[in-house]
Amino acid sequence: MPTIKDVAKKANVSVATVSRVINNTGYVSHETRKIVETAIEQLKYVPNELARSLFSKRSNIIGLIVPHISTYFFAELIESIEDAVTKSGFKLMIFNSRDDIELEKKHLNVINQYNIDGLIVATNTKSIKSYLKLEIPVLSIDHILDKSIPSVTSDNVQGGELAAWKLINQGANKIIHFRGPSDLITVVDRAKGFYSIVDKNNVDVWSFDLDFKIPNIKDIEMFIKKHPKVNGIFCSSDIIAYYVISVLKKLEYSIPDDVQIIGFDNIELSGVLIPKLTTIAQPISNIGNEAIRKLNLLIKKKSIKELHSILPVSLIERETTKKV
Repeated sequence: MPTIKDVAKKANVSVATVSRVINNTGYVSHETRKIVETAIEQLKYVPNELARSLFSKRSNIIGLIVPHISTYFFAELIESIEDAVTKSGFKLMIFNSRDDIELEKKHLNVINQYNIDGLIVATNTKSIKSYLKLEIPVLSIDHILDKSIPSVTSDNVQGGELAAWKLINQGANKIIHFRGPSDLITVVDRAKGFYSIVDKNNVDVWSFDLDFKIPNIKDIEMFIKKHPKVNGIFCSSDIIAYYVISVLKKLEYSIPDDVQIIGFDNIELSGVLIPKLTTIAQPISNIGNEAIRKLNLLIKKKSIKELHSILPVSLIERETTKKV
């Protein structure tokens, strides 16, 4: 593999001159630039991006830390962010924290070493001080990491309210709320919106916490059997909702005649699997675009009008709830 020294030798110039041509810094005559560019093309030389970042203190890379790459929601969110990053002329480096604080700290060390220009955080981290110490712009998505750190989130409270109104208006009065882990801010906000409506309408509600990634199907079955007269279920994610549907089918409930179900996220599968799921749609594409727009301004040291952007959600009605 050719090096910058090989290019300098072939063009009969100094390594510094080749570096100025590659990085477009300093003066190089038109004739010399053409000679160096021809040598680069003939040798098929590819500049070392890491070396360039160490020299310029810029990598043209945006980092993204997510809690789990393998979940459907984060997979779709990553794709949205990657599209927005590419359009803005950056590259994306993804870090999977697996909800492991020690692994997260290792990722932050790598981020410092690579001179990453800006960082997007989607984890529900317990190491906020580590992010506040970073000398690069940081932005959180899916939840507010810290009041001083800019964020882009869906309106989770609104989502909970929409789910509650839909179930109540369609006659559900004995409702189960299968939540995600109750220590997550997104789960708390969805529950806040949901309970603000059901409490006003004196509806019976029973809650149970489940894992977002792999909900325990035995726990779901146990809880439904404990409340056999349930006629409405709100789930904090679409994946939880489909686990619930499988249990309801096993227990011979008819959907939506016996039990109506609403999920949250509107992942692609929710409009494909049978029955098609009524759900709260997060504006995933808008989240990615808004996050990169704000981070771009921060990287350029420009001010942003709104520190915390809250994007509206919507109810997508499909086959798991009754028609009006």
